[in-house]
Amino acid sequence: MALTAEHVSFEYDTRDEAARAFSLHDVSVPVQRGSLTGLLGPNGCGKTTLLRLMAGVLRPRQGSIALNGRPLGGISRRELARHVAVVPQETHPAFDYSVLEMALMGRHPHLGTFQLEGPRDIAIAQESLAATGTAHLAHRPYMTLSGGEKQRVVIAGALAQLPDVLLLDEPTASLDLAYQLEVAALLSRLNRERGVTMVLATHDLNLAASLCDSLVLLRSGRVLAQGPTRDVLTGTLIQQLYDVEADVRFHEGAGHLTVVPIRRAP
Repeated sequence: MALTAEHVSFEYDTRDEAARAFSLHDVSVPVQRGSLTGLLGPNGCGKTTLLRLMAGVLRPRQGSIALNGRPLGGISRRELARHVAVVPQETHPAFDYSVLEMALMGRHPHLGTFQLEGPRDIAIAQESLAATGTAHLAHRPYMTLSGGEKQRVVIAGALAQLPDVLLLDEPTASLDLAYQLEVAALLSRLNRERGVTMVLATHDLNLAASLCDSLVLLRSGRVLAQGPTRDVLTGTLIQQLYDVEADVRFHEGAGHLTVVPIRRAP
């Protein structure tokens, strides 16, 4: 499914000027079906706010967000959750659920009121765990897992929703290098094999270069640039985005662009 933001502006209800830095101004972002779009920008540029708007958690003050041409405001939360899943930066469950129970939470949008999970729901949750390489952890308490294992379980729960669109907020934050590569490979495979449309907010420019076919650069709540990764991830635009000089070049071994920060721009 396609997910489109058109001329979206948003500002939080607060007198705190610092919080207002997270506002968005006239942002238009077309996310094509089956694409993997990266959101890049410094802290406070509006990446998480845009994801929350795309998830229907927030509503724009101006403009609109549409799923396959339908405004999100006209879609119920339950129906929207059947199509759009969210992977947050961190997940802190209120109780010590097992890994399988965490994955089963993704089935809730497909259940009726007071309806319990059935064999099909359990099978889908188990398949989602298998897809993320965490099936062997099904009966482990979620809170005993490592950071990388937790993140893969959370992704499994999102997959159990059987979504058309997956929104991810810093999915590799605080993970060591091995787990970063593991999660990146997982997302690439899910996008390629299942055709799940993804929008990924990240500070990791090399992750974005390796995964994303298109990028949106946000600064101070506005779109600085957007388009194919090869056109947008340039030294000139990185300097405009982060005030940092960077060397950007294609790496033969990696098979994608790589970014090496050099110095803070004067």
